[in-house]
Amino acid sequence: MVPAVEARPSKAGPIQPNPDTAQRTYLDAYRWMLLARIVEERIASLYRGGKITGGVFLGKGQEALSVATGIALRKGDVFAPLIRDQAGRLAFGEPLLDCTRTYMGSRLGPMRGRDGNVHRGRPREGLMAMVSHLGAMIPVVAGTLLARKFRGIAGTVGATCIGDGGTSTGAFHEGLNLAAVEKLPLVLVVANNQYAYSTPTDRQFACHDLVDKAIGYGVEGHSVDGTNLAACLEIVGDAVARARAGGGPQLVVASLLRLVGHGEHDDANYIDPALRESTLGRDCLRMAEQHILQSHWADADALASWRDAATA
Repeated sequence: MVPAVEARPSKAGPIQPNPDTAQRTYLDAYRWMLLARIVEERIASLYRGGKITGGVFLGKGQEALSVATGIALRKGDVFAPLIRDQAGRLAFGEPLLDCTRTYMGSRLGPMRGRDGNVHRGRPREGLMAMVSHLGAMIPVVAGTLLARKFRGIAGTVGATCIGDGGTSTGAFHEGLNLAAVEKLPLVLVVANNQYAYSTPTDRQFACHDLVDKAIGYGVEGHSVDGTNLAACLEIVGDAVARARAGGGPQLVVASLLRLVGHGEHDDANYIDPALRESTLGRDCLRMAEQHILQSHWADADALASWRDAATA
């Protein structure tokens, strides 16, 4: 049984990326985050204007974790995103038109206008269409990886994302337990955004930290500051590398705060104001911009031009 640890349990030490590669990856990730934030702002505006039917669930405050997951994967891998994973979807390769066409109910979208606007995917390309029931995608990805194992396909990884509330479901237990027993290359990314809709974490689980659950399943556990893009890229990237190298399932738990309501229909008045003022309430996109400026990787004019391009 491998213990859960604060960051990355490795006898060999952390994987040190090439500085130039790390910088390029960071900038790429930031631009996917920026595009995701802007397109979701536009989608929310369309929803408020009565142009979109169905739910709109934004990833504001969770883009760093999401993009780190999508960007760590590669062609041939499996990705099962959740409702707040627009940044990860874009980084994994989802066309932006898939998002907009699905929200608008277009027959040209991947779901041909026949399904809800958050269930889109391209399974043949490894992008799984989301099942609404929380935790349900864990058994789906585990089953996909098990099928590949039976067929002798190696070197691929399956990743899926859930919120803290999803860890209380039976599907979480069954899927993670199967993955652990079969030593599947599953990376389970948990966004601990402090609320399952409006239920705070102290009413969801009794363990000190969700990463402690890794111990009971015999998988590796990793904790990360979900507001810090560099940390997310490092920890999630390393978890994906470990799974790909035969290290079995990896549980990554990120601490952050959802900066919007559960959906656009929710004003989030239940969120503790103290949390908003804490480090959990930091905006990962603004923090990434500050890091870029402080590292002299780009200046304010470049950031403005990237925003203009994403808006266009």
